[in-house]
Amino acid sequence: MPALPLTLIELKAALNRLPGIGPRSAERMALHLVQGPKEVIKQLTDCMQKASERVQICHICGGLTEEQPCQICDSAGRESGLICVVVKPTDILSLEKTGSYAGHYHVLGGHISPLNGVGPEDLNIVALEKRLDQSEVRELILALGSDVEGDATSYYLAQRLGRQGLKITKIAQGLPAGSDLDFADELTLNRALQGRIALDHEG
Repeated sequence: MPALPLTLIELKAALNRLPGIGPRSAERMALHLVQGPKEVIKQLTDCMQKASERVQICHICGGLTEEQPCQICDSAGRESGLICVVVKPTDILSLEKTGSYAGHYHVLGGHISPLNGVGPEDLNIVALEKRLDQSEVRELILALGSDVEGDATSYYLAQRLGRQGLKITKIAQGLPAGSDLDFADELTLNRALQGRIALDHEG
């Protein structure tokens, strides 16, 4: 017979699927939840349900928002001439914590990865091209990580999106090789933004 009741085993398994939660942490969380006050459980489930229903993807940048467009895209105080390209919506949160970037964002949705069957057509590149055509962007900052796929995607974008009057740069300094933006602290990301380098492109 299992040491834990079946419902607890199922709860543990569900928590274990969350990023960064191992089996032991999942078990501790499950035990804590079932032994805690019922009102705490209700508040947690209500918050999860509300977030699931209200949080959506911004139709302009691809970031997380409750309203369309998101606050960043809708803000008149942001620099319209800067667009920072990131892999996923949570990368925006990481960069915003630095407090050193005041432009706009564009979520690419992944890296070009032939081995995993991901090509340029699978990423949010066409929408980015439209944004560049419809607005006066002077610099495109590529913040796609420092692994092989991130570098390859950055250079592909530099070649495809290069045009007259557009500066294309890539964050680099201070960002460990192979790292993800989620795991970099604010100071490291700030230095990576400030130390970005220009990418050569045709056009």
